[in-house]
Amino acid sequence: MHGEQHTTGAPVLVGPGRLDLTPEEAAQVHDLVDTLRTTHGAADSSAFLRDVAVAGGQLPARLRRFLTELRTAEQHATCVISGFQVDDASIGPTPAGWSQQPDRRTTLAEEMWLVLCATALGDVFGWATQQEGALVHDICPAPGFEHSQLGSGSTELLWWHTEEAFHPLKCDYLGLFCLRNDARVPTTFATVENLHLDEATREVLFEPRFVIRPDDSHLEQTHGSSTATGRTAVLLDAARRRVREMNERPFPVAVLSGDPSSPYLSIDPFYMRVPEDDPVAAEALRRICAAIDGSLQEVALAPGEILFIDNFRAVHGRRPFQARYDGRDRWLKRVNITRDLRKSRAFRHHSDSRIIY
Repeated sequence: MHGEQHTTGAPVLVGPGRLDLTPEEAAQVHDLVDTLRTTHGAADSSAFLRDVAVAGGQLPARLRRFLTELRTAEQHATCVISGFQVDDASIGPTPAGWSQQPDRRTTLAEEMWLVLCATALGDVFGWATQQEGALVHDICPAPGFEHSQLGSGSTELLWWHTEEAFHPLKCDYLGLFCLRNDARVPTTFATVENLHLDEATREVLFEPRFVIRPDDSHLEQTHGSSTATGRTAVLLDAARRRVREMNERPFPVAVLSGDPSSPYLSIDPFYMRVPEDDPVAAEALRRICAAIDGSLQEVALAPGEILFIDNFRAVHGRRPFQARYDGRDRWLKRVNITRDLRKSRAFRHHSDSRIIY
């Protein structure tokens, strides 16, 4: 499905929004983060997550206004925020995999900054079946995963996709914060407003005629065994059972939803299929994939930059690169953000929990 080009002429592409902190705003941000670090030892602790919404009110007004407009007016499906200074020496070498960072305190300031910005859009959350339930994920290459469709891949193209497209509780926004990117590896993206589809194709894509299976990051062979006990073990077992069921018996879904004149998008062609007896749906999927391929753009994040992606209005991926495993490879931090934490209450330990089982 990928690789086909849009044939109706080059579209006028809407690029990401951007906000560059002024030196004064950057100093204000660093002072706020330093204050938070004196009282909180982790960016995913319950105490920090309770305080962060209040602390967010101390962010520069221009930044708060920018993120509020992103959430309410849906002005941009992607945006970049720059100006936070990353101390390359202090963060330490890029770990050889998401679970290999020796001491997370070396990136505490960066993680707090990412969560502070994310809180202006909603609540951060994690998946019990992904990176052992971490709220802040590490995206870096890992030996043995070079050809995988995972954040730990490198040599293989990471195909564009909606994050957790298979799951009804997928995030509203995705936040990617760059710690290191010496090779200027591009993140790819395409936004729904840049897609040009005929009316008949759009109508088919609004119908539940497509299935999307779970991506590899949620499968047990990817995250391994768990040492969880008690109720956590019961919930984790149930979560893994649901993922297996979604993989073995996926239910049909629509690719487009919401307002037909400004639709939302949920798509992950690498894990999708259409019933063999539905060639009309297969052709509609082929056409939207071609339209996305034809409007794909790139942004090579620099250290200190955050890319926010509206997961209902944009897809994202990554170009292939050669990992060196020398401590200098591309390293991002990632968070999932929901506008409504309450909708996942049946799948979380308690109301204050941020982990979906």
